[in-house]
Amino acid sequence: MAQTETAPVAQNTPAPYPNAASEAEPMEEPKKRNPLVLIIMAVILLAGGFYGFTRYQFAKAHESTDDAQVEGDVYPVLPRVGGPVLDVKVDDNMPVKKGQVLVTLDQADYQQRVNAAEAALFAAQAQVTAARAGVATAQANVRTAQTGIGVSQANQERLQKDLKRSEMLRKQDIIPQSEYDAVQANLKSTAAQRATATDQVSVARQQVAAASQQIAVAQAVVKQRQADLDNAKLQLSYTTITAPQDGIVSKKNVQPGQVVGPGQQLFGIVGSARTWIIANFKETQLEDMKVGQPVKIEVDAYPKEEFQGHIESLSAATGARFALLPPDNASGNFVKVTQRIPVRIALDKVDPEHPLRAGMSVNAVVQVK
Repeated sequence: MAQTETAPVAQNTPAPYPNAASEAEPMEEPKKRNPLVLIIMAVILLAGGFYGFTRYQFAKAHESTDDAQVEGDVYPVLPRVGGPVLDVKVDDNMPVKKGQVLVTLDQADYQQRVNAAEAALFAAQAQVTAARAGVATAQANVRTAQTGIGVSQANQERLQKDLKRSEMLRKQDIIPQSEYDAVQANLKSTAAQRATATDQVSVARQQVAAASQQIAVAQAVVKQRQADLDNAKLQLSYTTITAPQDGIVSKKNVQPGQVVGPGQQLFGIVGSARTWIIANFKETQLEDMKVGQPVKIEVDAYPKEEFQGHIESLSAATGARFALLPPDNASGNFVKVTQRIPVRIALDKVDPEHPLRAGMSVNAVVQVK
């Protein structure tokens, strides 16, 4: 019996290309997007747009700069006289009060000058006393000379009467010629004595005037010696150096035994009474800036604190004008550079828990509209 050949069973025929889907596999449906993602993206875009708009509006109404710092009064302590330092009574960062003794210098040389000035003053005062005594003596000489004139006048009048009587008696030949001549001689002598007394009065009066001038000269010398004494005492007082204002000692540069000279800075005192802000704004930021506008102040030392202030004044010149070598655009090649104007900002109130110290970095934001 003839056997029928059975056709082989067809195997899974591979796809014409590897990534081709099998005819038996069903087609996958496209995934639907989650609407929550679209909502989040829309919210982010709206928030970003709102933030950008608010920042734009803020920038239009405000001007800011981080080129700013805290300023305060710094008083240099300078000796007005030189000499060895005996004692230094303060140290760095120590608070001091106005009038407190800081440094004392050796007083020996200046005390000696005071003593010499006092002696010179006493000598000048003695000269005034002597000059006044000379005036009194000259005035007594005037009175004596005037008395001599009176005596001579009386004698002259008496002798004139005697001369008349002697002339009558001589004509009658009652007295001798010698007696008559003696009366005439006495009268001439008396007239000479009166002339001498008159000259003595003039001389005595001149002596009075000269003695009065001596008093004036002596009094002028007294004033000069008094001025010398006052100056010596003033120089002596400068050997005690006191604090000019309340504040805190900084950069002490003096030790006991050191010889200092006039004008040498020993240390500085940073005033604690008040501080202010100097903000250097660009010249392009000053169009709407005016005195009195409110300022928000952010201090790097206190990042979580915010201080309030207001514009107190604007500088009349740029900062470059006060440089050691100011720019001269009239010479050489000119390069335009945006200049900065110092603006002084006063604090509205002082926060004792967050003190501001000179030199601190600040970010200042001015509300110009």
